[in-house]
Formats: sequence, C-alpha cells, structure tokens
Amino acid sequence: MKSKTLHITQGQSLTQILQDLDIPGTYLTWQEMLCEGPTPVQVDSQRFFDTRSEFLKEAYDIEVNDEEIKSEIRILDNPEAFSEIVLWFTYDLFCHINLLGVIKLLQEKNIKLPLYLVCSGRISGETNLKGLTELTQDQLLNHYESKVLLKQEDVELARSVWHIYCGKDHNLLKPYIVKKSAFLYLNSCLKAHLKRFPDLKNGLSTLEENILILIRDKNIKTRHHLLGYALNFQGYYGYIDMQLDRKIASLSMFFEETESYIKLNRKGHEALIGSHNYASEINNCIVFGGVNRLDFYFSTEQNKLIKKN
Repeated sequence: MKSKTLHITQGQSLTQILQDLDIPGTYLTWQEMLCEGPTPVQVDSQRFFDTRSEFLKEAYDIEVNDEEIKSEIRILDNPEAFSEIVLWFTYDLFCHINLLGVIKLLQEKNIKLPLYLVCSGRISGETNLKGLTELTQDQLLNHYESKVLLKQEDVELARSVWHIYCGKDHNLLKPYIVKKSAFLYLNSCLKAHLKRFPDLKNGLSTLEENILILIRDKNIKTRHHLLGYALNFQGYYGYIDMQLDRKIASLSMFFEETESYIKLNRKGHEALIGSHNYASEINNCIVFGGVNRLDFYFSTEQNKLIKKN
C-alpha cells in the first residue's frame, strides 16, 4: 500500500538521503534561506515570491526559478492525498526560520493534517550538535521513529513567532526565548537571532566578532581556510558557505591579507576590545524579516534591541 506521508525537507541533500533510505512518501523540498532578507508575512502570495527573488538576486546573484518553486508548493493543493505531514528541519537558525515559514504556509492553505517534526541537534554520546545530513543512517531512522507530533499550541506559537519576525519589533521575540514548546532549539535560535544585530559597544554581530576572534586566535592562511573555521564554529546560526563568504568580505577592513596569512590589523584589535562602534563602517544593511539590522543595536547589559537614534 502506498504511503500517504508528505515529507517536507530542509533541502535537496536531505531529500536525497531520505529517498536513498527508502523512507516511503511524497517529498516536498523547501529551498529557501528566510533567515536573511525581507519576508512578507503572507507566504502564499506573489508579493512573497517577488520580494524573495529580488533579494536573492541582489544579495547573492541567485536567479530564482519561480515556476519550479511554485510547482513544488502545488503539492500542498491536494492535502486529501496525504494522511500526515513530517517536517525535517535541523536545530539551527537557518532551518528554524524556514520551518516557521513552512508552518505559516500550511496554515494559509488551511491544511489540518497531523503535523510531525523531525529535528536533530544533541546526540547521545556526541560532543557537537549534529545536522540531519550529518547523522548516520541508524541515527536518522531513529529520529524518524521518534518524530514529535506538534500540538495546536505549537503551531500557533510558530505562527506568532513568524509574524513577529516579519514585523518591526523583534524585542517581542524575547518571551519566546523562555517559552517551552515542541521546538527544542527555537529558544537558542531566537537568542542567537537577536545577537545578529550590531552590538551597542563595538557594532559587531556575534558572528562578525567570532570571525575576528578566529583570525586572532587561529593560524589562518587564506580566506578559504577562514571560511572552514567560520562554518565549524558558528554555533546555532547554520549559515552556508555563500553567506559566510559575504560576511568575511564585509569584514576585510579589519584584517590584512598576504599570500601566506590573514591577520588582524589595528582596527580589528580595536573592534574586539570595543574601543569604537564600527556598525556604520561595516554598513551591512541586510534585512531580517521585517527589520533592517542597522536600525537597531543589541545591548548586552539590557539584553534587548535598542532603536538607533
């Protein structure tokens, strides 16, 4: 008998792994990076597709095939073909913002099917958090067997967080950092998100500061070498190569580069000790959902975003 499960995955690599494992069902691959760029609150809309296409082209020179994406999403137009939906998304911010967008889309389409979540992160006996594509076959199958049924309050929480993310006041996310839900890693992701804004003291986000610390503390030879470290030591962000490449390029004023090494210059050291706020010089005006990151500072002392004067 043909399975009536619809699997919605975080990317093509994971879809291929699951299909290779012969996990039965229909697959919808979600290919987006909603953690960067503007996100209109209504996902199932032409405005959403146009806004995302424009951002990805401008920021990363990615040509989006709208028809291909819409064709994938049309699978959701026939929910009666399925008996359940399983969401496959990893512990990090990249995947969690995508997960929120997918749940919002399912709500917009008024899909009432049982909704399950498979989310990797902490693995027994392992030191580091693991993404779904990093799991062994047995670990992945065990995660599937232990999938979590999302309650209505979980779905409503996801919807609320999505609306706040698409809005103008991201301090409204703070109560959700301490709220318990089926999303075990959402709290850490939201905490990490607020620290993507420039720090009030030095104007660096946590990711930017971590990259400068890597240059200071590691024997970095090349940008490619630095990228490898940045990918491995980014905590809950889950950024991919091209995102971190862009971030490293935006920080070039803080380091000197030769054929054999990359080292911090005076500005880099001053940034790390917080003697000057460099936010306007970095001038990274990327939008997170509904907010331009340069419109706010993150205050460590107050643990909240402060509107830039």
